[in-house]
Amino acid sequence: MTWSASTLWWLITGVLVVVELASGTIYLLMLALGAAAGALAAHLGLAIEGQLLIASLVGGGAVALWHWRRARRPVALPASINPAVNLDIGSAVLVPAWQADGSARVGHRGAGWDARFVGSGPAMPGLHVIHAVDGNCLLLDRAAH
Repeated sequence: MTWSASTLWWLITGVLVVVELASGTIYLLMLALGAAAGALAAHLGLAIEGQLLIASLVGGGAVALWHWRRARRPVALPASINPAVNLDIGSAVLVPAWQADGSARVGHRGAGWDARFVGSGPAMPGLHVIHAVDGNCLLLDRAAH
């Protein structure tokens, strides 16, 4: 049984898509686009050199374009300080007293939380703002007056 060039290109495309789904690497999907372009070139009757040229230009161009697009995007904040990920950041909490080790126990969202002061100066009781979340510990800064 002899397979046509387009069948081999479609097989390569399918393998790249399956490996991409297993690994989550978007770049493999871009290479699969190149392989699909190679398959279309084979359907159009181009010689193997033309198919390889089309596949490499489309696949390589897609990888380069995706990499350029990702490099232009702003770097996301870490989840521990990103208010778009952690909705507690920016919320106000009342600290009744600080312990000698710089920790406190505060109420937030109806539950007790451990807290640490990360602001400048001495830790004083009063209103504080959640600056970040480290596991189950709230990192607090003084609230602006």
